[in-house]
Amino acid sequence: MTEKEKRFKEEVFENAKGTLRIIPALCKGCRICIEFCPAKVLAFDKKRLVVTAVAMEKCIACGLCELRCPDFAIFIDKKEKK
Repeated sequence: MTEKEKRFKEEVFENAKGTLRIIPALCKGCRICIEFCPAKVLAFDKKRLVVTAVAMEKCIACGLCELRCPDFAIFIDKKEKK
């Protein structure tokens, strides 16, 4: 694995509504996404100083975290209804 691949490695969390991807290397820990999440899915990891998903089962895939992240470190891929 190259240094670039390590640097931009994603953490992936899934549930029935969607997939949440966080790129820790891009997260500056501003916590804006945590404040805007209506389902309280996200929390600040004090050890790594980045945001992480702690309750993915509650995620409604609304996309507010992605919309508000100033560093483009978090993404939501909403699953389509069948």
